[in-house]
Amino acid sequence: MITNFKGKTAVLTGAGSGFGLECARMGARLGMNLVLVDVQQDALDQASAEMQATGAQVASFRLDVSSADQMQAMSQSVFERFGAPHFVFNNAGVGSGGLIWENSVKDWEWVLGVNLWGVIHGVRLFTPMMLEAAATDPSWQGHIVNTASMAGLLNPPNMGVYNVSKHAVVSLSETLYQDLRLVSDQVGASVLCPYFVPTGISQSHRNRPAGLDAEKPTRSQLIGQAMTDKAVGSGKVTAAEVAQKVFDAMATDQFYIFSHPKALGNVQSRMECIVQQANPMDPFAERPEIGRDLKMALRAG
Repeated sequence: MITNFKGKTAVLTGAGSGFGLECARMGARLGMNLVLVDVQQDALDQASAEMQATGAQVASFRLDVSSADQMQAMSQSVFERFGAPHFVFNNAGVGSGGLIWENSVKDWEWVLGVNLWGVIHGVRLFTPMMLEAAATDPSWQGHIVNTASMAGLLNPPNMGVYNVSKHAVVSLSETLYQDLRLVSDQVGASVLCPYFVPTGISQSHRNRPAGLDAEKPTRSQLIGQAMTDKAVGSGKVTAAEVAQKVFDAMATDQFYIFSHPKALGNVQSRMECIVQQANPMDPFAERPEIGRDLKMALRAG
């Protein structure tokens, strides 16, 4: 929980666009010191310039969050300049589609590297710093927010690698919440589970490292990309609105953060199938035409 953000330090990965950028903007308005982390140099430069223009203290790092060494160096620099950060937003993420057996080893390495290992590194590097700061100052407050997805609570077909990465982030975050409760009342944790919000994630392949060049996309991957582009692009909830929810959650110590609470009916249905030992539900029950079109497209010669 953080009740007063002024003068506090925020570390934000994926800060060049989407939720990271909007949380940086909000942090700047609240008088926070900002550590901006992104893999895309031009987006990072633009975000840094915008935040500095507000008068905020800004440090920026172009790095790959999946790299233990790069994240270690960044965390050390942050500590030396600002001390332990109060708000850590492990938010960098990439999208991926296609039938689960068609994803290459490189696909798995890239998506799990960013979506899961990026969060792992953020948690393992910053949590000890935050707990130490809390132990030496009874008034110190900190909070870690990890970006998962509704795909961390559901299993939409034709996007398995992404689902796996996001389920792992939900599990990591729930465990982090429980573990922190064992040792401190001053450091909290939340998990952000957005549904379709226009953020740029559907075009994340633009930042795929050269060494992880994919094979030519399969039919299912092309279909998955088109469906994601359409769904994300038509999202009605904005990244700025989600950023507000993140800050509200930190102020009230709320663990689950949802951009689209109405989608929780699908989560409930999934859990009921598990409890009743029923087979997984039809993911297209509410929009049968989408399922029909997807099946036809995949089965076409």
